[in-house]
Amino acid sequence: MELAIIVAVVVVALVFDYTNGFHDAANAIATSVSTRALTPRVALGLAAVMNFVGAFLGQKVATTVSEVIDPPSGTSGLVVVMAGLLGAIAWNMITWYYGLPSSSSHALIGGLVGAALASATWVNWSKVIDKVVIPMIVSPIFAFSFAFVVMVAIMWIFRRVSPSRANRGFKLAQTASAAAMALGHGLQDAQKTMGVIFLALLTGGYVAQGDGLPFWVIASAAAAISLGTYAGGWRIMRTLGRRIIDLDPPRGFAAESVAASVLYTTAYAFEAPISTTHTITSAVMGVGATKRFSAVRWGVARSIVTAWVLTFPMAGLVAASLYWILKFVFQLP
Repeated sequence: MELAIIVAVVVVALVFDYTNGFHDAANAIATSVSTRALTPRVALGLAAVMNFVGAFLGQKVATTVSEVIDPPSGTSGLVVVMAGLLGAIAWNMITWYYGLPSSSSHALIGGLVGAALASATWVNWSKVIDKVVIPMIVSPIFAFSFAFVVMVAIMWIFRRVSPSRANRGFKLAQTASAAAMALGHGLQDAQKTMGVIFLALLTGGYVAQGDGLPFWVIASAAAAISLGTYAGGWRIMRTLGRRIIDLDPPRGFAAESVAASVLYTTAYAFEAPISTTHTITSAVMGVGATKRFSAVRWGVARSIVTAWVLTFPMAGLVAASLYWILKFVFQLP
């Protein structure tokens, strides 16, 4: 029975990873597609490959995710993890349906915390605050500010270059920046699923704390997010690529480059599972503001920020509700 639940949790984790891929596909490619630097299919293929490669580049974020909660061993703990995953998937589907680029990362953490609270499971609040909440606030602010500065620098450096020539050059450069963004997405988001699968294996007694991630966990998470990315996220792509600001190639390049640098820095230096969605969206707003602040469609931005704020508690609430349902189904004490 317990083995069957572990298998079910792993399957649900990979389903979450897949939904993460198509929910967040726009993060890596929306700017390149909207500036016509890449066609949608080429961009999706590039993002899928780089997501797969990025998943193999580190394990620090996975370790952080696996330590957010400490569920009891056995069936009770596995049900907590299952409910957390289902809550995250449900919120991903809701925000995908409405085309809102919310954070799959924060949906996952919120789901795990919500299920843990419903089951009276210990939550590592210091890690949640230090590695999730603070980076959740700081990374978008930094991405917006740094993207604004980088775009101002690009405008000054290329001030004597004709716009058509600059656009041609930056369209080519966007191939590299989009690839870097997709690599960072794989590095960050695939690891979050790895961390949850490791948590399930730890709860079931199949691994010990301090063990490395089994290769099959890394490979399966990489494959799931890559396939999900290739499936595409057209609703969110429209929001991120066109509705916030009409991007040109220099601004697209600046936004992607800044967002990718933030993803790498937080993954390696701070081991923080930050939101790729928050990061690229804030960078897009930052480069857009260099035209003039009124050029950014702040009404759309306000809707996105609302989704950001709601993600953590709403995913937690859904997960808590699902925990009580699963507790009844599995007849837990």
